[in-house]
Amino acid sequence: MENHLRTRDIKLIAIGNSKGVRIPKTLLRKYGFADSLLLEETETGLLLKSKKEDSRISWEETYKAMAKEQEGWEEFDETLLDGLDQGEFDD
Repeated sequence: MENHLRTRDIKLIAIGNSKGVRIPKTLLRKYGFADSLLLEETETGLLLKSKKEDSRISWEETYKAMAKEQEGWEEFDETLLDGLDQGEFDD
């Protein structure tokens, strides 16, 4: 993949009561886009992703989501002290 990003001017097209974009065939192949995509809203715009990508949420994404919702990590501390470090699993 190239190290620089290319910008393309594309037009919105009418699709019923909605709008859509046409993605060139070369880009569909390059990024492995098939029948459906993941659309992610970011602070700077929209991001299209292939569903083939690892769909697991990263720790960074989890932290950002928790910070946005002002969630605490108190429950995490409880799991650290759940007693699994002692008992039948010791060697």
